[in-house]
Amino acid sequence: MSVTDTAWIDAALTSARPQAVGALLRYFRNLDTAEEAFQNACLRALKSWPQNGPPRDPAAWLIMVGRNVAIDEVRRNKKQQPLPEDDQAISDLDDAEDEIAERLDGSHYRDDILRLLFICCHKDLPATQQIALALRIVSGLTVKQIARAFLVSEAAMEQRITRAKARVADANVPFETPGAVERSERLASVAAMIYLIFNEGYSASGDTAEIRAPLCEEAIRLARLLLRLFQSEPEIMGLTALLLLQHARAEARFDADGQVILLDDQDRSLWNQKQIAEGLALIDKAMRHRRSGPYQVQAAIAALHARAEKPEDTDWTQIDLLYGALEVMQPSPVITLNRAVAVSKVKGPEAALEMIEPLAPRLANYFHYFGVRGAFLMQLGRNEEARIAFDRAIALANTTAEAAHIRMHIDRLMRDSQPRNAKAGK
Repeated sequence: MSVTDTAWIDAALTSARPQAVGALLRYFRNLDTAEEAFQNACLRALKSWPQNGPPRDPAAWLIMVGRNVAIDEVRRNKKQQPLPEDDQAISDLDDAEDEIAERLDGSHYRDDILRLLFICCHKDLPATQQIALALRIVSGLTVKQIARAFLVSEAAMEQRITRAKARVADANVPFETPGAVERSERLASVAAMIYLIFNEGYSASGDTAEIRAPLCEEAIRLARLLLRLFQSEPEIMGLTALLLLQHARAEARFDADGQVILLDDQDRSLWNQKQIAEGLALIDKAMRHRRSGPYQVQAAIAALHARAEKPEDTDWTQIDLLYGALEVMQPSPVITLNRAVAVSKVKGPEAALEMIEPLAPRLANYFHYFGVRGAFLMQLGRNEEARIAFDRAIALANTTAEAAHIRMHIDRLMRDSQPRNAKAGK
């Protein structure tokens, strides 16, 4: 069976994972057991679903199958007291909302996912371990994918996740949703984890874009769920708005061949106006609280792009100012690089190039740095330097679509550098 044939199964498993793992974790009270039970259920799904079609409720199917397989394994290995029969509730917490007979569709995530999120983001874990563990357990990203997000080696990330699991086990973390005070303390880590899940899907391109798109949708669902729990928290409004406004452009970001289409070249009629309207309403509501934060600022930038009917209508001066505010809140060479794009629109490529030159040591292995630098150099007519920058960008490209986009610039440079008689065919 080809990748295309199983893409719908991958999407269903990705979408159902948080709810299924959350329920299994509450039942077995062990991260490794819950994750292994889910993986075994996925293996059964890969064998069963292609022949029988998807179940009405993939999450409920995976919970039941994963639970039964894990129970059999426990019985074989430990000969424990008989465990509950299949027709009893998944949870032993006497929680009416967790009856196995209840529908577990995408609109009823409830406490299972939040419990899972907050356990992964427990205060006993360093922030980097919290987010890495949540990305692995909640969203099912591979160690390689998480390592790329953190710019570390796979071995280092594997070790980080293993240590996080061990610390959760050693700390005897309670497998219930924490109280209001604890939830607020861990909110920043949970929000950061959701943002990284979204970015993993958003950064996919080419052949992987459609398969990884459910990650963006999953992040939006999680953000909405978090917003229902923290209805008056402006940063969660900002996060949700940011994800919606970014994802609204999904249909216009790639051409039929999977090649990247830059923002200025996108067909804006393809943008999802319903998501844009929801995002704009959320960021406007968040700003009225007058407690600005990084997600709100990023959402405000995305809102300015969304409100521009044509590229030339974009308020680049305001975007420059917002990136300046973001630099103060979260100093980062990547934020400065993004701001330089706005500066190039307002003050020209020379000012933008001057801004990013000091970033070279810290972004020496960052694809987008060399792509942006090459673009500025090309605008200034410094074609040889631009070609060198583009060559470096291709070497650092994470996807074939990224590399193909840079090759288009190189091809343009080559055409522009040809002698005039050669262009005329003489």
